[in-house]
Amino acid sequence: MREASSNIVYLKDYAAPSYLIDKVNLDIRLFEEGAEVHSRLAMRRNGDANDHSLHLNGEDLSLRSVSINGRQLGENEYRVEDDALVIDEVPEAFELECVTWILPQENRRLEGLYKSSSMFCTQCEAEGFRRITYYLDRPDVMAEFTTRVEADKQRYPVLLSNGNPVASGEASEGRHFVTWHDPFPKPCYLFALVAGDLHLQSDQFVTCSGRKVDLRIYVDHKNADKCDYALDCLKRSMKWDEEVYGREYDLDIFMIVAVDDFNMGAMENKGLNIFNSSCVLAKPDAATDAAYQRIEAIVAHEYFHNWSGNRVTCRDWFQLSLKEGFTVFRDAQFSADMSSAGVKRIDDVNLLRTAQFAEDAGPMAHPVRPASYMEISNFYTLTVYEKGAEVVRMLHTLLGEQVFRQGSDLYFERHDGQAVTTDDFVAAMEAASGRDLSQFKRWYTQAGTPVVDVYDDYDATAGRYTLRFRQSCPATPGQSNKEPFHIPVALGLIGRDGGELEIESSMFELRDAEAQLVFEGVSSKPVPSLLRGFSAPVRVRYQYSDEDLLFLMQHDQDDFNRWDAGQNLALRVVRALMKSEQDAEQVLLAFIKAYKNLLSSHDVDKAMLCKMLMLPSESYLIEQSEQADVEAIHHAREALRKRLAEALEPELLSLYGVNHCIQNPPDLSFAAMSQRALKNGVLSLLAAHPGQAFLDLAIAQFEQANTMTDSFAALSALVNSGMRTEAESALNDFYQRWRHDNQVLEQWFSVQASSATYADLHTVARLMAMPEFELSNPNKVRSVIGAFCNQNHVRFHVDSGEGYRFLADQVICLDDMNPQIASRLLTPLTRWRKFDAARQEKMLQQLRRIHAKENLSKDVREVVEKSLA
Repeated sequence: MREASSNIVYLKDYAAPSYLIDKVNLDIRLFEEGAEVHSRLAMRRNGDANDHSLHLNGEDLSLRSVSINGRQLGENEYRVEDDALVIDEVPEAFELECVTWILPQENRRLEGLYKSSSMFCTQCEAEGFRRITYYLDRPDVMAEFTTRVEADKQRYPVLLSNGNPVASGEASEGRHFVTWHDPFPKPCYLFALVAGDLHLQSDQFVTCSGRKVDLRIYVDHKNADKCDYALDCLKRSMKWDEEVYGREYDLDIFMIVAVDDFNMGAMENKGLNIFNSSCVLAKPDAATDAAYQRIEAIVAHEYFHNWSGNRVTCRDWFQLSLKEGFTVFRDAQFSADMSSAGVKRIDDVNLLRTAQFAEDAGPMAHPVRPASYMEISNFYTLTVYEKGAEVVRMLHTLLGEQVFRQGSDLYFERHDGQAVTTDDFVAAMEAASGRDLSQFKRWYTQAGTPVVDVYDDYDATAGRYTLRFRQSCPATPGQSNKEPFHIPVALGLIGRDGGELEIESSMFELRDAEAQLVFEGVSSKPVPSLLRGFSAPVRVRYQYSDEDLLFLMQHDQDDFNRWDAGQNLALRVVRALMKSEQDAEQVLLAFIKAYKNLLSSHDVDKAMLCKMLMLPSESYLIEQSEQADVEAIHHAREALRKRLAEALEPELLSLYGVNHCIQNPPDLSFAAMSQRALKNGVLSLLAAHPGQAFLDLAIAQFEQANTMTDSFAALSALVNSGMRTEAESALNDFYQRWRHDNQVLEQWFSVQASSATYADLHTVARLMAMPEFELSNPNKVRSVIGAFCNQNHVRFHVDSGEGYRFLADQVICLDDMNPQIASRLLTPLTRWRKFDAARQEKMLQQLRRIHAKENLSKDVREVVEKSLA
């Protein structure tokens, strides 16, 4: 392997391509020993470009011939470099033909064309197409594709590509072909191909204009009974996008293919979406409710990309959030409409504040629109996706639903068939609203999480209540000084009787470094409810008393803030317990009382009650610490769980009984899922103080469950209870039943690796030694190595530093195999500044060891070098 280049790509250096490609004809012939790719490109010089030489991207290709306008070039007329084909002189307009030979069977990077088990498949985003043929592999080169796929008919009866099928037939020696045509110009990152022996599950959708669209899901034959839910999600997504955004599907066929070996969750290739199997396959006894909800969100997300990403795409990869942030926002809207807006908001913000805020505070911090990168795969980040979605959500909040829809309609109308920028998106919103959003665009260019400090003052004599706001943003790599953001602050004032005070506006737009709001005619000092619905991705600091937080838990009408008050109070209890149980007693008793009130409350639905009963995760508690004492955090949180389980056992057992029922067939409605979630949340809490009552419930549920949700929840409770014998028995039973189902087995791996009660490095080594574990399979890597290093904090951060060495060993090994997965595994080591000096040095030692690896990939090199800077 050649040594990775450290060249940095900068947004400021963007230049339009010197050449464009209008039409692409591909003839891809698949064999067991490799694949032969014939490409024919209709090319022309781009406007006034004066570059007469042509540079085409290519990696790991064996070039067999190259021709221009039918004439094969001699070896002195072109040169093949490590990552390019260069032709020094080309005409103004011409047809370029290349024949290349590639080895999909040896492609363990899972980029370009590769084999997953017995299936050929592709992943071309961001820069995988250059591993198939020589091409201008950049998103602003959009072309009309026609693709002929040929393979052995018996082994690969199903041959798929983008668009609509236009021809098929027999070829020589038992082979056959299918030709596909996509009439919509697209960048090559949206190219897709699949060949295999697959089961087809089909359905149909009638669009708002009366067109009939064939819906097809292709899966391994063994998974034929796991397609129904994804098809239902797809139809609901198509209907929702028509109703909410006015977007109708444009091809005759929409296809999804499930693939076991996949670096990402799914890919929105035009008309042919390729999914990680774990994100599309489900049946009640083999998939949890959480998996169902994830499938619903991801199917919607990839379908919504048909417009926000495919019909209108990115000019360059710095604009990645143009499609991803907008589409994450759209899939969040969809999920909220399908379930509970309040619960969905809590889930989204929990991820943002736990993981994205940590990213903002670490060495990989970058703006939503990055200014530079070494390896673009490293920028498929929570900042681009989740914070990018929050930026779009703020626009929706500031403009209102109707005007935002007008802006999105204008955006699609202006830019259909184009590759554009975040500036173009905001410009459409400006045109629709008549508002100047130039300050708002700082959300795209400034990194970091803004902090909003809030102070209040009440003048009883004048009946005047004043709120003062001060915003700031910490320095981030390359950005020491930040200009004020445009921040929508949704707020309410709650009187001491628990009622909402009438105020002129519930939305305040904070645009200056400091500002204030004055409320007249206020008879007593209210409790402010700040940043309702988490109206902006910021940290709010206001000195709530414990009594204020208890008050908001009971009276706030905003679901998110009511939940957040409980989280903040729990955070205080954990911090008090870290000092001493005696110091924590008063606030602990108040917290237990608040929980008792929740358990008897009749005005909180089951889904929301489940969220309010969940304590902040250890990951969130670590992120909230200036210097994280992992062991103290773990033991304090466990002590709180134990006190709650002890004090509230009668109420918890009663709540479990009320919500425990076995439905046959299982009900997959949101109401039924909420009931199961609440019951299993109670079981998880009871596991913190595991007596005979807990054991009876957990074992009975495990043995009698007819859904994976209940079975896995009981298994998880037993594993985390510390009752080793019972846990081992349940784990063995679960394994024997599900060892041949990859998606279920990944959960079995994860529940062990992530449990501080159950697993240490010896456990992880045992799991990795099992025949079912494959280091080449990203899902297996995430379910064992990722689960241990990202969730089992107290074991990963053990004093000896062996957890850090273990992770470095895996990264070094994977770097030669799959650099994308290797770089993503690195995240725990990049957070070294969060910990004490001794741990910092041990983590740095492993980062330096990784950096010293010969021929380190660009993916890993970039993350390590930024972490060491």
